Amino acid sequence: MTSGSMNTTEFLDLELDTQNCDEVKQEKTLPAGLRKYYNFCRRKSFATFVKSKRESSQNEGSSSWFCCNQIFKEHTSIHKHVAKCHNAEIKQLTLSAYECLLNQLEKEAESMQPKEQKADDEDVSAWIPNISHISEELLQKGPGKVLLYYHYCKVENPHVVWAWQKALCEKLHLTGKVRVATEGINGTVGGTDMAIDVYISAMCSFPVFKMDKDDFKTSDGGAKCFTDLRVGVYKEIVPMGVNPEVITYESAGLHLEPEEFHKEVEDFLTKGDLCNNTVLLDCRNFYESKIGQFTNCLAPDIRKFSYFPDYVDQNLELFRNKKILMYCTGGIRCERASAYLRSKEVCKEVYQLKGGIHKYLERFPDGFYRGKLFVFDERYTISSNTDVISDCRYCGRPWDQYQLCSTQLCYQLVLSCPSCREDELTACCPTCQTKGQTQSLASTAPHLKEECECTDRRPRIPQDV
Repeated sequence: MTSGSMNTTEFLDLELDTQNCDEVKQEKTLPAGLRKYYNFCRRKSFATFVKSKRESSQNEGSSSWFCCNQIFKEHTSIHKHVAKCHNAEIKQLTLSAYECLLNQLEKEAESMQPKEQKADDEDVSAWIPNISHISEELLQKGPGKVLLYYHYCKVENPHVVWAWQKALCEKLHLTGKVRVATEGINGTVGGTDMAIDVYISAMCSFPVFKMDKDDFKTSDGGAKCFTDLRVGVYKEIVPMGVNPEVITYESAGLHLEPEEFHKEVEDFLTKGDLCNNTVLLDCRNFYESKIGQFTNCLAPDIRKFSYFPDYVDQNLELFRNKKILMYCTGGIRCERASAYLRSKEVCKEVYQLKGGIHKYLERFPDGFYRGKLFVFDERYTISSNTDVISDCRYCGRPWDQYQLCSTQLCYQLVLSCPSCREDELTACCPTCQTKGQTQSLASTAPHLKEECECTDRRPRIPQDV
């Protein structure tokens, strides 16, 4: 099977939750090519499961199967039994095979990417600053920063920007992630103070973006905060899962400076129950809002941003005739989220915090945002105040420092305090602790991220209306 059998852009831009998706409810809305692959994996998984129940004493042509202490002599009977009693196992096998297949297709698509991009033929040297006067030591050693930025604009040839970004970041020894698309650029990179300063200057002088220094947010860190450098061309610079040509950043809500947003939140909190015409909306996922948020906000219990449109659709009455005060980490998600909310034509007004929580905390470090700010690198959090609003998963004591689930089969983040970790309470849930004891089984099939009690007990799209 080759990646030529489907649209690779269609595949790469599709963000699916292959864990707790109720037999992939989104299957009907998948593009035909992807739906075909899912159905293929389902049929193959079912056949494999049935075959595994064939009595070992029988030859290949046997019509006898043993399952759940019962013997089945006909294909129809074993098939009905498996469909009725082993649906969960079939679902897990299907999703595992499906994700494995998608990973294979992604790798094939990535192997084709340089030919498709044709970026190697472009001369981007004119946009690479001359740093011959700067020593390699200053670029690689010493105090560092993590830089967060985004910029929406029309990009005619994102593959050329990709080539320039890759060359620039490598020259400055930066690590992190940069997403380029026809709608703009979004990046989080780490490096030394000198390297970051040169990078900002290069970005500001690049004619396509026309950025200035106020467009960048920095925090203490460096190249060590990321494992590698990843620069890619995507359909969206932030994965909301909605065509950016249909819901465009140009339809975003009104931007409020941190001072203006602070005043709005102050009025909202002062009025209390009397202010029932305003919704203070957190656009981030539950990992982020759990450890830090604005007081009295609405924080949807969603696992990733691509679920936000479905959340809005299923909870429209929450926003009807309301004034919306929206915020996220750096502002980028609000650009598309506010545009999507406005497209529903139910809100009275839609405002968003310009520069996100990052810029707000620069101006109001002890303001109405309490707790830690989640960041998408190996630091996980940064702080501006001492409040701890979350607690340890096991003992309930105040705790807000994330670590990965200790089970190799899981990628959940866990809030487990030092004393509980000393007692080896380091998995995200009992299911993962059990899986951790049988990790050798992982070699038989690829494991799905976060397939455990943590997701089973949480609806994919919560009904908060």
